[in-house]
Amino acid sequence: MWSSRLFWKLFGSYGFLSVGTTILFVTVVSQWQQEQIVNQIKIRLHDAAVLVASDILDELVLERAESLQTQLLRLRQKLDTRITLVNLDGIVIADSDRVSVSDVLQMENHRERPELRAARLQGQGTAQRRSSTLEKPMLYFAIRVDKNQEPAGLVRTALPMTRVNQQISSITQVLWVAAILVNLAVAGLTFFLSAHVMEPIAALTKSAQAIASGNYTSALRVKRQDELGTLANSFNLMSEQFSAREQQLRESNQRLEAVLGGMAEGVIAVDERDRVILANAAAAELLGFTMADVESLSLLEVVRHHMLQQLVTDTRATESLQRAELEVHSGSENRRVLDVQSTPLPDTSPQRVILVLHDVTDLRRLESMRQEFVANVSHELKTPLSSIRAYAETLSAGAVNDPEHRGTFLHRIEEQADRLNNLIQDLLSLSRIESGRQTYDIATVNVADIVTTCIAENQGAANLKRIHLSCSDIQQDLRIQADEEGLAQIINNLIGNAIKYTSEGGEVTVVLRQQESTICMDVRDTGIGIDEEHLTRVFERFYRVDKARSRELGGTGLGLAIVKHLAQAFGGNVTVTSQPTKGSTFTVQLPVT
Repeated sequence: MWSSRLFWKLFGSYGFLSVGTTILFVTVVSQWQQEQIVNQIKIRLHDAAVLVASDILDELVLERAESLQTQLLRLRQKLDTRITLVNLDGIVIADSDRVSVSDVLQMENHRERPELRAARLQGQGTAQRRSSTLEKPMLYFAIRVDKNQEPAGLVRTALPMTRVNQQISSITQVLWVAAILVNLAVAGLTFFLSAHVMEPIAALTKSAQAIASGNYTSALRVKRQDELGTLANSFNLMSEQFSAREQQLRESNQRLEAVLGGMAEGVIAVDERDRVILANAAAAELLGFTMADVESLSLLEVVRHHMLQQLVTDTRATESLQRAELEVHSGSENRRVLDVQSTPLPDTSPQRVILVLHDVTDLRRLESMRQEFVANVSHELKTPLSSIRAYAETLSAGAVNDPEHRGTFLHRIEEQADRLNNLIQDLLSLSRIESGRQTYDIATVNVADIVTTCIAENQGAANLKRIHLSCSDIQQDLRIQADEEGLAQIINNLIGNAIKYTSEGGEVTVVLRQQESTICMDVRDTGIGIDEEHLTRVFERFYRVDKARSRELGGTGLGLAIVKHLAQAFGGNVTVTSQPTKGSTFTVQLPVT
């Protein structure tokens, strides 16, 4: 409290007002008291002059100087007042401050003395001036003495101003002592009252500083029934309300952060100067920046994409929702496609803008794959259908009656129909697997038994091309959790694919082995091999390394895609290694039961 400027201002103001009022009061009272003393002395001088006039009237008329001088000396001792008798011409007849008449006669003419002139003309007169005779300030009172209604002379009484000033000084000293004592009492009372007022104000100030720093728990304990007590109670209530509102805001922000953090969509809000004021983790991931980068930076500094900045500008200019699809490159992703909606925030001028970013990369890739799939399916279906149509038209044109070629054409139609049927069956199977509608009878199966069965089923096709199909290093009791038909389809597709792309006299070998908790099944061939540039795409639908050769061999282009999806459905994967002209090795890895 002692360091409070308000306390010293309050105390100083009261003190200054008290001192100023006291000085003014003492000055006014002193002036008034001086006037009262002077008036009392004037009355005294008047009474003395009247008394003297009544005693010396006859002698004054006769101007008996000796007698008058004697009487004035006597009256001086009695009245303690200087007395002067002057005739109407201003000649001094007697003076109580002179010893003899000869001294009186040496006095100058008093006709023009202001108090005597006023008395001569008006009956009485007063003056406060310096006496030229005594050389000191005096207070004079003069009256005109009349006899038979005719002026007979003038009687003047006087007192030195030193005596008047002594009375005034003594009274003034008393006033100043009293004023100082009163001021000291007022100062003490003012100090007490200022401290009494400042105590709750200091508490309010301390509490306000605590609230400003975010501490709303410091309650004021002011036991007063006046306005300061009411203010303290209101301040406590305000602090509680601030605390409650801060808690609500904190909870609201936490909910907002949780919502924004859990959103797959990116959200960015920019202010009127295009500075980023809010961004969630999804936006940072989609656009390739970190959350620490956004502080006090503009959108263009955070995300160097001019189309995004232009979208914000257009939104603010049109005051309506804007939408655009942007391609960005960020992080480890080579490319992302974002659908961005830019919306102006209401009740802000100039308007703030919020951006919502949807990652449509997979959607656009799926659309592209769908378009490619439709084109591939159309092309794959068109080829056998065109062949069937051509052979049918040839037969209709008369070849049906040609025994030599009829059988050939019918055989070709049957081959293309089988190819068409295989394609449709593979498409249906792949569609069910990819969509998750394929049901599996998951059970513990012996992989070696299934491999042996599949080799036997493909032995005929291998014999037709004089290909040596065999198995090596097969461990018999290797079991996994899988669907038996699905696992058989994986093995048959890989063996069949190896036979198709292996020349006559080549070899296809199946190796079954266990590595820790994984069963590895290798299908090796000595076929034409695959160039490195194609290895990453051989498991795509309808992808063929040599399209003409694949169609010639009757492949649908879906076998390896089915193998990949089935292996993934059983918790495994499939890989390939190959050297052109030397052969390929497809490896399926499945977890052990």
